[in-house]
Amino acid sequence: MATVGEALISLLEAHGVDTVFGIPGVHTVELYRGLAGSRIRHITPRHEQGAAFMADGYARAAGRPGVAFVITGPGLTNAITAMAQARADSSPMLVVSSVNQRATLGKGLGYLHELPDQRGLMRTVALSSERVEDPAELQAAMERAFALLTSGRPGPVHIEIPLDVMAQPAVELRPVPPAGPAAAADVDALEKAAAMLSGAQRPLILAGGGARHADAALRALAERLDAPVVTTSNGRGLLHGHPLGVHASPSLRSVRKLMAEADVVLAVGTEFGPTDYDMYADGGFVLPPVLIRIDIDQAQLDRRGANLPIRADSAEALAALAGLAEARRGNDGAERAGAARKAAWNDLEPYMHGQVAAVEAIRDTLPGALIVGDSTQPVYAANLWYDHDRPGGWFNAATGYGALGFGAPAAIGAALAMPEVPVVCLTGDGGLQFTLAELGSALDAGAAVIFVVWNNRGYREIETSMRDAGVEPVGVSPAPPDFVAVAKAYGMEAERIDGTAGFPAALKRARALAAPALIEIVVS
Repeated sequence: MATVGEALISLLEAHGVDTVFGIPGVHTVELYRGLAGSRIRHITPRHEQGAAFMADGYARAAGRPGVAFVITGPGLTNAITAMAQARADSSPMLVVSSVNQRATLGKGLGYLHELPDQRGLMRTVALSSERVEDPAELQAAMERAFALLTSGRPGPVHIEIPLDVMAQPAVELRPVPPAGPAAAADVDALEKAAAMLSGAQRPLILAGGGARHADAALRALAERLDAPVVTTSNGRGLLHGHPLGVHASPSLRSVRKLMAEADVVLAVGTEFGPTDYDMYADGGFVLPPVLIRIDIDQAQLDRRGANLPIRADSAEALAALAGLAEARRGNDGAERAGAARKAAWNDLEPYMHGQVAAVEAIRDTLPGALIVGDSTQPVYAANLWYDHDRPGGWFNAATGYGALGFGAPAAIGAALAMPEVPVVCLTGDGGLQFTLAELGSALDAGAAVIFVVWNNRGYREIETSMRDAGVEPVGVSPAPPDFVAVAKAYGMEAERIDGTAGFPAALKRARALAAPALIEIVVS
C-alpha cells in the first residue's frame, strides 16, 4: 500500500505537476519515496530560497503552479522571502514542507528544526497553510490548495505533513475532479461599463499583470474605443508596438498627465501599488475620478474603490466589453498615446536612456525572449519605460515586495518551464551575489539561461538615494568577485565586455551555446 508521501506524489501528478524544486533532508525523506518512479522531474537548488524563487519563475513562465519541497523549520524559513515575493506578484506557488511529530508540536522540547508555531509563521505570508493531521485529510487538503492556486488571485499556498504521518499508509485516492468554471462577470455591470466607455471623450485603459493573458481582447477593446493603454511593469508586452500602447510607468509625470486628462479610466488587473504608481513617493498619484475596475479578486476591488467594480477574469471581461461597446467616433487615441510615450521618455534621467537601450538590445537580438530581472539599474529604468515583445515575458522583483536575489533562480525556473524560449537573467553584481551559487543549479538542470551581470561594483541605486538624501554613502560598495572566473569554475561558458557596444554579439554567442552562459558587462 502506498504511503502518504507516495500518495502526495500521485496527487501532484494528477494535478498536472511535472517539476518540483527542493533540497532533500532527513525530514523530507518520505516525501521522496515515490518521486523516482514518477513522471515528475526534481530540480535541486543550492538553497531553499532558490527553490521557491525557481518555483515562482516556473509559474510565471508556464502559467501553472510551481512546486517546492522544503524541510521543517530552516528550510521553510529560507523559502519565506520568495513566498512573500510570489504573494506580492500573484504568482501561484505550492510549498510542501515537513513538520515535527504531532505529539511534540508547540511544546518547545528542542526537537530538530523545531519552530514554536510553524503554521502560524506561514499564515503571515501564504494564502493558506494547512497541516495534514491524518492520511485521510491529504487529498482534500491538496484539492483546496489547487483551487486557490488556479482560481481567483493566486499566490503561495503551504501544506505541511508531520513526520509521523508521512510514512503512514495512505487512503485510496479518488479521481481528481476537474477545475470548476470561473465566476462569470455580472452582465449588468459589463453593460454599464460599456456605456460609460462608449460615451467617453478621452477614455484610457490601465493594464497590469492580471491582464497579461488577455492581449487579444485588450487590443480589440482599445481599438474599438481608440483608447491609449498604459501598462505597468508586470503588464509589459501587452500591445507591443501598437500605436495605442503606452509602455511607461504611471509614476512618470507625463503618464500621470495623460491619466488626469482622461474622463473615464478602465483599470484591468492592476492593484494600483505604489511601486508602479508612486515609485518616487511624491504623493502625486490619485485615483481617477471616474474609474471602472476589473479584477479577479474581490478583496482587491474592495481595497481601492471604483465607480464601477467588476469581479471577473480579465480576458473574458475585456472580450465582452469589446462586443458591447460602441466604436468611438474620436480618432485621437494614437496621437495621445504617442505624445505620452515621447514625453515619458523625456521624463527619464539621461543616464537611463542607455540602460533602456541595453534592455532593448536583448529584445531585438533575442526576439520573444523571457527577461527575468533582479533589482538592478537597467531593470529599474526599463520598468519606467520599455516595450517588451511578449506578454508576460518581462518580470522582475524590482516592484512590489522587491526581494534581491530573485533573478537567477527565477530565470532557471522559467527556462525549465519553457525550454524552447530564450531566457535572460538581468541582474546586478550585488543582487547576483545573493544567489550566486544557483549558477551551479542551472548547469545541473540544463537550464539554458543567459546570465547578464550589470557590474557597477556596488549598490548604485542605494548610493544615489543616500546622496540625494544628504547621507554620506556607507555600505554600498561590496566588492564583487570575478564573475567570469566563478562561472568557469562551475564549468559555464562566460565572457566579460566593457560597456554595451559589444552586447548584441555577446548575446548571439551565448544563445548559440544552447547551454547556461554568463555575460558580465562592466560599467562605470
